[in-house]
Amino acid sequence: MAETALGAFVERLSAVPSGPGRNNFLGHSAPANAQRRHNLELYLAEMQERSPQMLLLGEAPGFRGMRITGVPFTNRTMFQGQANSFGLFGPGKGYTLPEDAAGVAAEPTATVMWEVLAELQFLPLLWSACPWHTHVPGRPQSNRTPTAAEAKLGTPFWQQLVELFGIETVVAVGNVAHRSLLRSGMEVRKVRHPSHGGRSGFKRGLEELLAQ
Repeated sequence: MAETALGAFVERLSAVPSGPGRNNFLGHSAPANAQRRHNLELYLAEMQERSPQMLLLGEAPGFRGMRITGVPFTNRTMFQGQANSFGLFGPGKGYTLPEDAAGVAAEPTATVMWEVLAELQFLPLLWSACPWHTHVPGRPQSNRTPTAAEAKLGTPFWQQLVELFGIETVVAVGNVAHRSLLRSGMEVRKVRHPSHGGRSGFKRGLEELLAQ
């Protein structure tokens, strides 16, 4: 996959308009979003080098996570420290935090996700059924479960990642992603979402998958 394909993917993603309850934090309407687009392209390029065979598809970005960083299942603190155990997000790679990241608490789900992946020494590609931040209208600092229509709007993007990366297995992380995958005609496995006390169930589900 050429880097031009990565850039084109991010540009297509950024072109989807925001709405009253949906924020496209990659769009060209805000200057800070350029940093998020750059971060996402860097993440995809780093993952390209690692040739993941599995895509874990979550629900939607949270306002303390990808909404801030531009990268799935990450938070502010991951960009401020050393590279993780997979060598991702370290200093000198070019990841930056927009000014609106200052003072935002780190999303706990992202922390749990990467802790579990490190414990299992397993690195999949991470994405969301709806890759934009869905929130309660008028309350941008909130998270809202994406509607079926919003997940459908995101379907072509995870499908394109499957094609670009040569992904062999797609796994739903939680019910929203599972329903989205089923609607697209894919019968896939589902694991527990790591949020809201789901750490042990999420890890157990991945362990079962990896044991097969």
